Amino acid sequence: MPAAGMDGRIENVEKKMDAKLFDHTILKADATKEAVKKVCDEAKEYGFMSVCVNGFYTSYVAKQLAGSGVKVCTVVGFPLGQMSPSAKAAEAEIALKDGADEIDMVINVGALKDGLYETVLEDIRGVKKICKEVCLKVIIETCLLTREEKIKACQLARDAGADFVKTSTGFSNGGAKAEDVKLMRETVGPKMGVKASGGIRDKETAMDMAKAGASRLGTSATVAICS
Repeated sequence: MPAAGMDGRIENVEKKMDAKLFDHTILKADATKEAVKKVCDEAKEYGFMSVCVNGFYTSYVAKQLAGSGVKVCTVVGFPLGQMSPSAKAAEAEIALKDGADEIDMVINVGALKDGLYETVLEDIRGVKKICKEVCLKVIIETCLLTREEKIKACQLARDAGADFVKTSTGFSNGGAKAEDVKLMRETVGPKMGVKASGGIRDKETAMDMAKAGASRLGTSATVAICS
């Protein structure tokens, strides 16, 4: 699958933020149905790429977005990533049955830091096997990794057949940084997607991420940025 956004979408980023760069996100533990509906309505109004939610709301969001052209993005293994590979695969399978168009999964960061690269690789492959042609984004949680670990995580995601690498959950001790996005883009090359998420709250930051190589941006401040 070609990387979304590597088709000239960010060439004029300084002039305008393209709504299709954004996954409009609501992942807080206290998210209510009313709040999720508001996010869906905003996504339809602005034409964002997707609405990103926890699995509980997948079927509801799918109904809200039906026929709108806005995709349903569901997180898997969120936010810690340290459940069994079979649990992640099962979670992805349920999300797809409920109407998810894209899956954002969290890697097992501890396994990566322990050098258990085959474990991390198979963890991602297990979810990609369920996703098949459905877009899979792999969250590597950059704030917890050294430079070398960031590179290795990106390489493993690429080797496992993922479509995107993604910076952050937004639930750890840091979010997206332009220098990390640049490193991730350099590692995976031009054909794979790079998603920046976590702490993107204004247009200037969003532009910095896009110029660093991000082909998708995840944020709950999407309306403010695009307005």
